[in-house]
Amino acid sequence: MNTLTDLIDRYIATWNETDGSRRRDLIARTWTEGASYLDPVLQGDGRDGIDAMIVAVHERFPGHRFRRTGDVESHHDRVRFTWELAPEAGDPVVSGTDFGIVAPDDRLHAITGFFDHVRQA
Repeated sequence: MNTLTDLIDRYIATWNETDGSRRRDLIARTWTEGASYLDPVLQGDGRDGIDAMIVAVHERFPGHRFRRTGDVESHHDRVRFTWELAPEAGDPVVSGTDFGIVAPDDRLHAITGFFDHVRQA
């Protein structure tokens, strides 16, 4: 795997980590201090904001896991990848595409997420 694929896989692992201490360690290794995240329903600024946002997702979707669904594409300092969120033994509740900016130290500086499909209840 290349460095950017490793970075995005660590990003996905961060979303899946339920232990607060381990998640904050992953966030520090994955995101710059001034990082930001934005999607249609969530926004997090800085590492604390990103952690709080992930906690909110865990509370809303207990037992669900994120997974990368395609290859990581990149050029210059930009990255793009697809993902889905699903319960352990079930169909995805949401899938999407994220676009990111990678800092010179190979950590994420920004992610903008788009939802490609949201399962209707």
